[in-house]
Amino acid sequence: MSLKESDGNSLEYILGMLLLRLWLAMRSIQAGIEKYAGTSAGAKPVNIDGAPNDYGLTEATSSKVYSLDNYQGVPAALYDKFKDEPFIPEWGLNLYNIILGPALIILGITLLLGLATRFTLFAMGLLYSSLTFGLILLKQDAGIAWL
Repeated sequence: MSLKESDGNSLEYILGMLLLRLWLAMRSIQAGIEKYAGTSAGAKPVNIDGAPNDYGLTEATSSKVYSLDNYQGVPAALYDKFKDEPFIPEWGLNLYNIILGPALIILGITLLLGLATRFTLFAMGLLYSSLTFGLILLKQDAGIAWL
């Protein structure tokens, strides 16, 4: 099909754009939600012959939990490395740490719902470009592929 024959509304273009929107939205939303992840430690009784023991023996357990208290936009290990970078002022790093998670979630939801799609894609591109910039500064070239 030549460009002159295409009316811009063919099924393959529509499905391609929907798939792109779905993938980018899901990735952005999940990455934003993961900024609120943490672990909860606990203990449970050790079973002896299939029954809880009477000796008070316990084993440590850990589970993943999500909470506003767990929020860390920039992981702590990377945050400390970014503080030493001359290209990133500390006030900028603090601001980025605050807005990264909510920005990922909001952009993902707006893209998923199809609200201001072109602007959302542009803003998402800027956000992922900023993440790439940070990883390049830290010479985390392998991490760029995971963006």
